[in-house]
Amino acid sequence: MPNIVTKRPLNPTVTFMELDCPEIARKAKPGQFVMVRPDERGERIPLTIADYDPVRGTVTIMYQRVGVTTQKLDLLNAGDNVLDVVGPLGNPTEVEGVRRALVIGGGVGSAIAYPQTKGLHASGVQVDVIIGFRTKELVFLEGSFRRNCDHLYITTDDGTYGEQGFVSSKLSELLSEGQRYDLVIAIGPVPMMRSVAQVTEPYGIKTLVSLNPLMVDGTGMCGCCRVRVGGQTKFACVDGPDFDGHQVDYDELIIRNGVYRAQENAAKEAHACNLQKMADAARKGGDQ
Repeated sequence: MPNIVTKRPLNPTVTFMELDCPEIARKAKPGQFVMVRPDERGERIPLTIADYDPVRGTVTIMYQRVGVTTQKLDLLNAGDNVLDVVGPLGNPTEVEGVRRALVIGGGVGSAIAYPQTKGLHASGVQVDVIIGFRTKELVFLEGSFRRNCDHLYITTDDGTYGEQGFVSSKLSELLSEGQRYDLVIAIGPVPMMRSVAQVTEPYGIKTLVSLNPLMVDGTGMCGCCRVRVGGQTKFACVDGPDFDGHQVDYDELIIRNGVYRAQENAAKEAHACNLQKMADAARKGGDQ
């Protein structure tokens, strides 16, 4: 069982966690992911490998506490064990021949955009980055991005930090000013990735989006992570997670991602209720 080496909050909703996974760390490449299960009753969830250190044997994940499984994972601390971590899975991002790239991260997707940026920069590629957040207090990894790119642009929806607006608007501004890229990588909410692809398509810029649909095993056997790309059915875990952003059927992807929304919300509420009951019981016991 992998041991948690480091854990710390990056913002009010996103957590940084470093795991002792030497075999995965030796094989991992930017763009790949791991399947994580915090306990025997927990579901498996795909989390992108945000960083890795083959010398120390560590793998870093960054996750947003939105569902039951990520909440369970967040109850663990440095020194605790995660039940199992499987990987690296998926295909590394193809960057051969790229001389200048633009990496775009939206919200928690910025955590996934970071290893792409770091990998490109380490390969000698000129890298610009746009990361977008709803507000200033949610901004994270700014220093890490600055150390691994040539230009960093930060946007916030409310204008409390960086430039006000969406990442797609900043992208449109850069392209209209004459900036050109061999590759654009967009990672974040589906509507954001679709907007980025719509901006780059008229310019003929190769655009990759990293898809994270519903997934069970991460090896292609369950078929849950199917997506339609260029009119063909693909599986995000074995064919991706990177796909041609101009070929993805975003409407179908949005529908599939929301199929179990009601069940997810019910499970989250039940979990919160159980935690409250445990806290009340512990408090009552302490009062006796």
